[in-house]
Amino acid sequence: MAETVSCVDANFVVKLVNSPSEASPYLTLWDQWEHNQTQIIAPTLLCYEVTNVFHRLKRAGQLLDTEAQQCLNNALNLPIHFYSDRQLHQQAFEIAQRFNLSAAYDAHYLALAQQFNAILYTGDKRLFNTVHSTLPLIYLVE
Repeated sequence: MAETVSCVDANFVVKLVNSPSEASPYLTLWDQWEHNQTQIIAPTLLCYEVTNVFHRLKRAGQLLDTEAQQCLNNALNLPIHFYSDRQLHQQAFEIAQRFNLSAAYDAHYLALAQQFNAILYTGDKRLFNTVHSTLPLIYLVE
């Protein structure tokens, strides 16, 4: 049986580790993946993005310092396989151009999902709405 691969973005991971609800769709998916031994992948960019998000939440007073640090630790300790190479950046550039994205960050997740023939799971409605009709490899978690 071929190994199942799922790609996650920073939006997904932040909502996964910062969810107060046991009924979170992010937690439900994660538990399902663990049960099915799904390989989770992301570009190394994810680490930079989640670090920035928890820093900003702490600065905005939305998380205490200890909460922000714990969320960051939880995010960075998830069993995610990280990837980064020149081809990924080139492909991300092309995707960002194709969809006229304001920044190329999100395109890295899409490019990686394409490379692995995986679904990109995100909570980013803007990204989903921009690309889903052309790139069916994206799934909006709500």
